[in-house]
Parts: sequence; structure tokens; C-alpha cells
Amino acid sequence: MVIRNSLLLLAGLSALTAAELPPAFPADPDQVLERTCFQTGQAWSPRGNLRSDVAIVYGIDARLPSRIQTWRDRGYRIHVMTGVSWGEYQDYLYGRFDGVNHEDEAQTERDGKKISHGGDVYYMCPGTNFGKFLCVGVQRALDAGVEAIHLEEPEFWVRGGYSEGFKREWKSYYQEEWSPPHSSVDAQWRSSKLKYFLYRRALQQVFDHIQDYNRRTGKKVRCYVPTHSLLNYAHWRIVSPESSLARLEGCDGYIAQVWTGTSRTPNRFRGALKERTFETAFLEYGAMQNLVRATGRGVWYLNDPIEDNPRHDWEDYRVNWESTLVASLLQPEVWQYEVAPWPERVFGGRYPAGSPNPQPIPPAYATELQVVMNALNDLNQPRVEWDCGTTGVGLVVSDSLMFQRGDPQPSDPHMSHIYGLALPLLKRGMPVAPVQLENVTVPGYLKGIRLLFLTYQGMKPLSPEVHAPLAEWVRQGGTLVVCDDDQDPYHAVRDWWNSDGRRFATPREHLFEALQIQKDRANASVGQWLDVGRGGVLWLKENPVVLADTAAGSMKVIDAARQGAQRSGAQWRETNYLLLRRGPYLVASGLDESIAGAARKVTGRFVNLFDPELRVRHEVELTPAGRFFLLDLDAVKAQEPRVLASACKALPLKAEGGRTKLMVEGVANTPAVVLLSSRSAPRTVTLDGKPLENHQYCKEDGLLWIRFDNESRPRELSIAF
Repeated sequence: MVIRNSLLLLAGLSALTAAELPPAFPADPDQVLERTCFQTGQAWSPRGNLRSDVAIVYGIDARLPSRIQTWRDRGYRIHVMTGVSWGEYQDYLYGRFDGVNHEDEAQTERDGKKISHGGDVYYMCPGTNFGKFLCVGVQRALDAGVEAIHLEEPEFWVRGGYSEGFKREWKSYYQEEWSPPHSSVDAQWRSSKLKYFLYRRALQQVFDHIQDYNRRTGKKVRCYVPTHSLLNYAHWRIVSPESSLARLEGCDGYIAQVWTGTSRTPNRFRGALKERTFETAFLEYGAMQNLVRATGRGVWYLNDPIEDNPRHDWEDYRVNWESTLVASLLQPEVWQYEVAPWPERVFGGRYPAGSPNPQPIPPAYATELQVVMNALNDLNQPRVEWDCGTTGVGLVVSDSLMFQRGDPQPSDPHMSHIYGLALPLLKRGMPVAPVQLENVTVPGYLKGIRLLFLTYQGMKPLSPEVHAPLAEWVRQGGTLVVCDDDQDPYHAVRDWWNSDGRRFATPREHLFEALQIQKDRANASVGQWLDVGRGGVLWLKENPVVLADTAAGSMKVIDAARQGAQRSGAQWRETNYLLLRRGPYLVASGLDESIAGAARKVTGRFVNLFDPELRVRHEVELTPAGRFFLLDLDAVKAQEPRVLASACKALPLKAEGGRTKLMVEGVANTPAVVLLSSRSAPRTVTLDGKPLENHQYCKEDGLLWIRFDNESRPRELSIAF
């Protein structure tokens, strides 16, 4: 991620020799999909052995092939990831690549300071040769036989835009002399649009190179872009191509880089500024899913058991990881996960760094993590059922959220133009979806959305084409709430709504024209519902930033949503929890700062997958701020015996002589537990042929728990009944 020092990881463990490597884990005959992955800058090691389907090997340096081979020898499918905006790219920087010194392509601040990731590892303003340079390194990965390339974090800092390289690109793109980004809102807007273009251009160069390789070789190497969410990039004042990448030829999708570090960024709700990790993560993951919905592209969700800041303790990491993990599971259309970046720093690190007595990972947390990581292989479930507040509610977001973040008049520092509309809904149990404005032109994109909130405070539509499908959606029965006082200074920038013959003071006016709402009628009807076809439009002439400051402002959002839901025929419901069934799994979060009332109770037979003991619970109370990932034992198909959960990879082998056999492997020196359904107690349990006494059987529930210490090599677990 943007502040992760991957370069240090590349200097970690050296590659083990073939003789030192344990044997490969046997292939799973039922596993044809890539379900889980992790990224690592190191060669295979016992501490990084998560036994996901895919190992994403980081870096495109000369040592890449040897690192790849250590993971391939252990039975992993191989992807490669490299940074796009920064890396060990000194050969390009100092002219050893093409004979041209490119130091003036380093992103540069107003005072002339280069923006660095550490030393002379600069964030780049990518010239045309930079994409060619990346292609050379990517070719090294292609030659090593990888299945996919991940081009990580195309990022241009808002505070940049002052280098000579950027000035050259400005003149080429706009056919005019460069203007300092801080000199006017128009210059800031144009600066951001250029930054957006430059990384899209660089990525297209690499996509084209890989597609050409595929045509020449008959292979099908895929391309993904690991990227922070639009909400986080805007919040952190970074510009990235985001939704535009899904339209580039050769882009197969994204990894949603959402984790504690992004989601704990404070935001404002009812006047209180504080961390809301779960709610922010829910909206971040939702924004990433809506980058690809209906586009044919895919997205992986990142979960990080710790975070970049090494000065937190393990309890902080665990609580926040559970929050982000649950937030990701509450997006039922996604079932592929990156279970950890840099697993060696999770299972081999000590925290808090700098404290008198930093501690290694607690054994219980190591077990919990592996139970969940293995359960994530099973989330591609056809049965999806919500139990929560009103569904089908969306909030429009645009990539231009990133374009209004700099001087001279930056948008709200806490992104209240978004959170001021989203949090009142989410806090009352409505799984509000960030709807990507640039994608509304995709056929079927708005399917399932019945109520939309939209503001052009802090963002603007990048093209007029988005308004026609929005208007048609309303005419077909959609309900639109426009919350905007038309006072954003960026309405005055030079763009499509006030050029090429158009004379709209704001893009909202163009939208209302598409809705056939005349200007006089709109002004006279502020705060009143207007019928448009079978749907309706409400214009709240309010700045959502102001609404975020008070409880009364929050209630204005709720009142508009209630009216809109009733007009669209949706059942209005408010809850102090979110609850989603995905096959045999229940995913839930209690909500604080929510409506009053008793906590929801769920009854049945459940195993809490956040419980390293995997105990059976007959009642679960969705307490405020509680996070839950439950296996519903009564929803599991009766196949006996069957692995229900495990803190290790547990591959069923062919049963022989009344014995159930599993091949097991996990992160070395961590406690493993395997939970099986069983109609009878075992006669014997052996691990690698040796008796294993640490097992427990419950006749009432028909469950068998087996415990042992993980090793990073395959071993046979045999149970005789």
C-alpha cells in the first residue's frame, strides 16, 4: 500500500535451496478457481506459508525468477506484483535505461522538494518512456511463466505537479503553458485531470505489452491493478485512474487495498470526528466492488491482519482486522480475497515496535487468522439473504472526488460531502452502496438500486453522457435525492458543462435538463418531490458537509431516504445492525451511534470463526460495534465426516478402511485446530502415523475437535471411527 516499505521486504530471507524446501502440498482436485492469495517480497519461508491458492511474488528485479521458483516448488499458483508509481527504478531515473536522465519526472512539491517513498525511490510523474521501462521488468515475470501481473498503486500526490516533467506533459496535453496547481481552482482541477491521464497512459502501455505477449504465445496472462479505494485516495489527497482503468483493453480488474490503515482515517458524523473503521471499510469495499459491477471485470478484497503503523499492539490489530474483514464479507458479490500482504511481518513480527517489550503474534490470534483464511475459500455461495435496514440504496461517487483536494480551495478535509450522506444511512442498518458515476452508462449497472443520493459538492461528472442513463433510470421508477446548494467553487472550472456551446452554471442544471425539470420549476420546488416518469426527484438545497455537523442534519438525510423509499415502493426499515447470510455463513455487525433498541439476537447452533477454540454457541447477540463471522451448523449439508473449519490447510484424501484422512499444513509453530462433523467418537487419531491425544468429541452436536501444532510441510491426519 501507499506507505508500505516493500523494498525492505525484498531484502529479507534469501531463497532456500531445493534440498532445503519441504515437499509440495498435494494439488486439490476440486480447486479450479483462484479464491485466495497473498503477496510477499520474500522467497518461501515457514512464516509466509499461508497455503492460499495463489502466491503473489513482489518485485520485478533480477532475483524475481529465483523467488518465484521457491513458491512454485511448494505447489502455489504464481502471480507477480510491482509498484507502478514508485520502486527500485534508478536505472530509469538516472538514464541507464534509455540514455536520458529522468530525475525531473519525480513528483515535486511547490517548494521544489521531490516526493519520496524513501531515499531516491521517488513517486514518478510518468513520461512516455516510463511505461516502456516497466514493460522490461514485467517481461521478466512473463518469461518466468506467471499467470497474472498486478500493477500496484498508480498514485500521483495532489501536492505534486511542480516538476519540469509535469510542466512538459501539461503543455503537450493542454496545448498551453503550465499553471501552478495552487494558483486557482481551475488550475488545480486541470492538474488533477492530467495526473489521472498520465497513469492511465502508463498502465495502458503495460497492458498492451502483455496483450501482445499473449497473442504471440497463445497464453492468457491477466492484468490487475491493486489500488486503494476512491474514497481513501480522495481522503488522503492522491489522484489515481480508478474507474477509468476498467475501460482499458487488457485490464481484468483490481485488488481492493482496504485495510485498517485506510479505514481508521477519522470522519465526521453528527458533529463528532473519530475513527469508524468498520463503517469506513464497508464503504471503501463497496466503492471498489462498484468499480467492476456489470463491467465483466473482477475484484479481490485485501484483508490485513495488522497494518503499516508498527506501533499499535496486537489487540488493536485484531479488533480492527475483524472490523475490516466483516465489512468485506458484507459485499456478497465478491468472493476472492487477498488474505494478507507480507505474511512474514504478521507471523514473524513483534509489536508494538519501539516499545520496551514488543511481542510476537499471540497464539490465539495466529489460530483465528488461519481459521478465517481457510474459511474464505468457501464464500462463493449462491444463497444470499439480507436481514437489516432498507436495501437498494446507493450514493453516487465520481473519480473527480480526487480532483478537488488541493489549494486554493480544497473540498472538506474530512470528506463530509460523502460521509455526511452515507453514514446516516449506514448507521441505521442500510447497506448503502457507493455507485460509480462513470459506470452508469454500463447496461444494467443500476439494476437493484431503487434510491440514489447525489451531490456535486466536492466532485463533478467527468462527462455529460452519465446524465442520460441517470434520467432514464428515474423515468423507469428510480428515486433520486439531489443534495446540493450549488455553491461549490469548482463549478466555475473550465469543463464540458460550460464549454462547447453549453452554458450551464453547474452540472446539476444539465442533469435537471436531462430529467426535463425546467429551471424555474426546480427552484420553485426545492424540498418537494417532483414526478419524473414513474420515478421522482427531490432537491435538497443543502451542502452535505453542513449536514454532517449535527444530528438534525443527519435526520434530514434519513427523512429524505424514508420518503424516497416509500415513493419507490420499498419497505422502509431501520436496524441497529447489519446481518447477511452467505450460504451456511452469517456475517454481522452491531452498530453504535445507531437507533435505540435492544440488540438483535440470533439463535440456533453456531461456531464463531473469530473464536480460536471454535466453540458452539446457541445464541449470538449483535451488540453495538460487535463483529461476527458465524458458521451455521444447521445449514451445513450432512456429509459425514466433514471438515467444517480449520486453522490449517486440510485437504480431504481418499478414505480407506473406515478411516478419514486429511493432508494438513499451516504456518509453522502456530496452534492448529480442525473441526469435523462426526456421528461417532473416533477410535484413534494419528498425525504422520503417531498417536494424537489432543482431541475432543461432543455427541450432542456431532462435532470433533482435533488440536496440534502446525508445521509448514504436508502431514497426514488420520481418524479411525
